[in-house]
This record gives sequence, C-alpha cells and structure tokens, in this order.
Amino acid sequence: MKFALPNPGLEDRIPSYENLETEVGDRPKWDNKAQYLLTCVGFCVGLGNVWRFPYLCQSHGGGAFMIPFLILLVLEGIPLLHLEFAIGQRLRKGSLSVWGSINPYLTGVGIASMVVSFLVGMYYNTIIAWVLWYFFNSFQSPLPWSQCPLTENKTDLVSECARSSSVDYFWYRQTLNISTSIEESGGLQWSMVLCLVAAWSVLYVCCIRGIETTGKAVYVTSTLPYAVLTIFLIRGLTLEGSLEGIKFLFTPDVSGATRPGAKSTQCIVKNRFVFLL
Repeated sequence: MKFALPNPGLEDRIPSYENLETEVGDRPKWDNKAQYLLTCVGFCVGLGNVWRFPYLCQSHGGGAFMIPFLILLVLEGIPLLHLEFAIGQRLRKGSLSVWGSINPYLTGVGIASMVVSFLVGMYYNTIIAWVLWYFFNSFQSPLPWSQCPLTENKTDLVSECARSSSVDYFWYRQTLNISTSIEESGGLQWSMVLCLVAAWSVLYVCCIRGIETTGKAVYVTSTLPYAVLTIFLIRGLTLEGSLEGIKFLFTPDVSGATRPGAKSTQCIVKNRFVFLL
C-alpha cells in the first residue's frame, strides 16, 4: 500500500521534465560543472568552520566534540544538503517559490530562508569589513596592534592599553571605538564605514551579472580559504606544543563534553544549507 499525504494540486504545481526544459531554456547557466561545484563548496565552507568550530572543539572536550559532530553530520547535515540540492535541481525555482510548489503551507519556509540569508549576508559583510580594516593596517611596521601607543606627551603608555593588552586596545578602541555603555550609540567610525562600503562593492561586482560573474569569482573565493587554511596548518605545526594540540583534538575527553552547560553541537541554518558547528 502506498502512503501519500493529502496534497491537492501537486501535479499542477510541479511541472514535468518536458515543461521544465521549455521553461528554463533561456535562463543563464554555469559555464561548466567546476563553477557549480566551487559555488556549492563556497556556500558550505564559511567563517564558522575556520573560526567557531575550533573554539567549540577546544571548549568542549576536544575529540569528544567530534563524536556527536560526525554523527549529526551523517544523520542530519548531509541528508538535508542532498535534499535541498535535489529540490532545487528538480523544480528549478527560487527559495520563495520552491517550497510553495511542494505545498502552499510550506511557503513560510522559503520566506524564512530568505530572511536568514539576508541577516547572514549583513553580518558576514560586517566581518569582511573588519578583515579589510586589519588587512589595510597590516602594511605598517610595527603592526599597530603589536604594542600599546604612547600618551600625547610621549612619556608613558596609554593607561587603558596598559591595563588590558595592545590587541584588545586596538580592537575595542581604534577599530570599534566602543561607547561606555549600551545606552550610548556613539558616532560613526568613518574608517569602518569605508571598509564596509568596499566590502559591499566587491560583493556587487561579483554579482552584477548573475552567475556569469559569480561563476568567475568562485575560482578565487572558493579556493582561497583552503589556501589560507593550509598556511595556518603549516604554521600551526611549526609552533611549540603543536603535537599536544593534535593529541587533544583526537583524544576524547568525555568529562569536558558532558559537564553542565556544555554545548556539544550547534546547528546553524545558513542560506540553504545546514552547518554543524
């Protein structure tokens, strides 16, 4: 006996393969499979893999964190990824209309995914602006965050920096210039505004002509993170105590992963994919 959920009008909402070929004949396409593959890789690998994952792994038992991570990756992450790939390839529609084609009651899923994508794009571009700010400042010698600045009379270090550290001072005071409390919004940091404009400009150039320009941009944006990760790996292996760090990563510490308040896994829905961070 075939089990089917009531979904009236499903055949009318989902076109046949013959109709699909007629409808999408004039739509832009990827130049080759490599561009499509690199775009998917670029979506799947983000800042969380480089930044947040090592922090969570270190905070919650090292190798013990990898156990639930790999289990949920196989049982949840990969199936959901394949599911959304299959839906997109079959229906060939955008996020807003693809779920409505399956069932009108699922239209909210498409709206929610677009809202999440918008919010993620907003905060990711803010982080990119910070990256550009640090990149521009890295051409100085010595680096501005390597030592505390002197007072106006050049007789002593700035007290705020001396009480904390040069790295924290550069971040909180010279980069963000945070206010004393949340009730005070403070003024605009024009250097950061320019960096943010530069970040959005780069994004606009990459998307100005759809997948025609995006397909070219992914050759750099999808491969550069792996080159940087390789550099970090080589650099990390040359540091003192690297072997102890590797042992910590692959040696499960169940007590660290099961202590009260520990978060062994966190599922973050980003764009159209599920990342286990």
